[in-house]
Amino acid sequence: MYLCYLDESGTPETSGNTSHYVLAGLSVPIWHWKTCDIEIRKVCEKYNLVDKEIHTAWILRSYFEQSKIANFDSMSHHERRQNVDAYRKAELLRLQKIPNRKAYKQAKKNYSQTEPYIHLTLKERRAFISDLARCVSGWGFARLFAECIDKVKFGLMNSPRSIAEQALEEIVSHFEQFLSLKSKVEGAQFQYGLLIHDNNPTVAKKHTALMKKFHRSGTLSISVKHIVETPLFVDSELTSMVQISDLCAYVLRRYLENGEEALFDLIFGRADKLEQKPGKKAGVIGVRHFTPNGCRCKICLLFKSLVVR
Repeated sequence: MYLCYLDESGTPETSGNTSHYVLAGLSVPIWHWKTCDIEIRKVCEKYNLVDKEIHTAWILRSYFEQSKIANFDSMSHHERRQNVDAYRKAELLRLQKIPNRKAYKQAKKNYSQTEPYIHLTLKERRAFISDLARCVSGWGFARLFAECIDKVKFGLMNSPRSIAEQALEEIVSHFEQFLSLKSKVEGAQFQYGLLIHDNNPTVAKKHTALMKKFHRSGTLSISVKHIVETPLFVDSELTSMVQISDLCAYVLRRYLENGEEALFDLIFGRADKLEQKPGKKAGVIGVRHFTPNGCRCKICLLFKSLVVR
């Protein structure tokens, strides 16, 4: 059996503040799950982040107050945390006294989301995410699936499906094809898959209904025979592999929107593609950039170089 952990980056609404919506799925054989979990924990231990949620977008933000604390870099983790806590409490007290309550609420949210990481400098936080990406890069058994949707192009299509629905359908189609090919390669042994998704009550209801539909009548491109059940929705704070799929989704989106290549180059090697056959190129790639023709990103260039079935 193969487990495929799903998470998203960006907003699926066309009016959102991101140009892309990315749904990423990282698949690992069930017998390698423990290997991945142990490697992730070792990286977290190195940065004093054991049992803390890996939320890449919040980790990689710049924390303004760190620049205001003298000799912050030379402090111990404990001293850094004490000083940042003191600064933030003073700032919240200040914001409470001004009429703009929005600023207070936003600061309180930012502080809550970044609290687990305040003992690390931005350079250390970047190193932490890079170390995790290198773990993914080294997992030769893992396969990355992703639908990266340019929301401008999608908005011009007048599609009856929503952005989120298209993304899930493409992930399901690629994962199903991967499992079908694995079943043929590995001695005709039937290989099953299970989708494990970050929990969101609204998304869970919609995606469960969609998956039931796929089980009945298939996706637009393939019948679903190997993926069992509807997605299993879990609390990402408690599931490290969903947090890693969040990292993958974030890295893909940041590459497409901002051209950030360093982390992208580490994880993109895990993108699923059919294995080479003598005299033939590789086939379908599991990471797709849904965007106007002529895109020169690395995803589109690789896709064009393959024999797409």
